[in-house]
Amino acid sequence: MDLQAAESGEGKDGTGVVKSLEVYGAIPESAIVIVAHPDDAEFMVAGTIARWAKGGCEIVYLLVTDGDKGSNDPGISSADLAAIRRKEQQDACAILGVKHVEFLHYEDGMVTPSLALRRDIARVIRQYKPKAAICQDPTRFYSGRGYINHPDHRAAGEAALGAIFPAARDPLTFPELLAEGFQPHKTNEVFIGMSESDDIIVDIGETLEAKVQALKAHRSQIGDWDPTDRMREWAASVAEGQECSYGETYRYFKLDEND
Repeated sequence: MDLQAAESGEGKDGTGVVKSLEVYGAIPESAIVIVAHPDDAEFMVAGTIARWAKGGCEIVYLLVTDGDKGSNDPGISSADLAAIRRKEQQDACAILGVKHVEFLHYEDGMVTPSLALRRDIARVIRQYKPKAAICQDPTRFYSGRGYINHPDHRAAGEAALGAIFPAARDPLTFPELLAEGFQPHKTNEVFIGMSESDDIIVDIGETLEAKVQALKAHRSQIGDWDPTDRMREWAASVAEGQECSYGETYRYFKLDEND
């Protein structure tokens, strides 16, 4: 996850004018976080996740890839890098209070929103039966002049939304999942992170430090850089004009339980 994506003006409209965002203060009973790479969730939602976990939410991370291409070191193999990044993600989750971490092991940089990926995400949703889901924004191609969104982020977001609705819900979709023993499940709340059409904000004032510490666990990605000041500045900027001092913002959906 590129830091510029986290600093591109969420909480404001296209003219830079501060939007009024609803403060989301609830704690879901359970949640799944679906992202493309290790460290994506830490940049995007770790303050929220720490808050929810502290409040008793049962959280599972689902990583589409192991991040096996995310290095400029010509001497490291994809297999060795993947092992390092899986361990870093597990360490970050331990800091945040996330109890379950799943990897789908798709190849980094090659993710497409395929039916196979949609099915594999739906399988994990049916396995854990989360009440809420967080995913990446499939519509975000770039921000400003300095950031082009990774194609894996868009693909993971599109596949996740298709898995949440309707694939995980409908028994006749992917009948092989029924044969494997995974019964349909309806996730009722959906949060799209890093969205330029955000409409809610989560107060992370009490969990900003946990977000920073979780980011530091991704040593292969941030090196010796201390993210403390930048994360504080970003969380303050998205909360500008809102009812909290530090926040993370989302596009929010509340799906009808009867659909």
